[in-house]
Amino acid sequence: MKFEKSQKAIDRLTREQRRITQESGTERAFTGEYNDNKAPGIYVDIVSGEPLFASTDKFDSRTGWPSFTKPIVPANVNEVRDTAHGMVRTEVRSVHADSHLGHVFPDGPSDRGGLRYCINSASLRFVPRDQMEAEGYGEYLDQIEEA
Repeated sequence: MKFEKSQKAIDRLTREQRRITQESGTERAFTGEYNDNKAPGIYVDIVSGEPLFASTDKFDSRTGWPSFTKPIVPANVNEVRDTAHGMVRTEVRSVHADSHLGHVFPDGPSDRGGLRYCINSASLRFVPRDQMEAEGYGEYLDQIEEA
């Protein structure tokens, strides 16, 4: 499977998805489509389709954004120093599409590595476990717990 950023994919984005992924925006807390999603599956980049996070690594951080303890494929996630808005944070971007995903913080569950990848729903597309094989993500099925 080839993952890349294309103008066609960018043109399919909603205004909100474009603002977040292409302009490094942030959705309002508790408004994202996947904040409360508990279904088994994987989350992929809305632009390129590259696999980013697994439902198995999702947890309720009570922050208002989907939160994960680690990427499903660490090589698909770039961490970049972000000094915008008078803060120093670590921004998370997808490698193949260079989409802004969110930020990573060191306040995640200590028993699961201590990281919290705080991700905008608008930067993601959820692929349910029962559709992963058909959509080309079968190699990640062993990382997804049954419902």
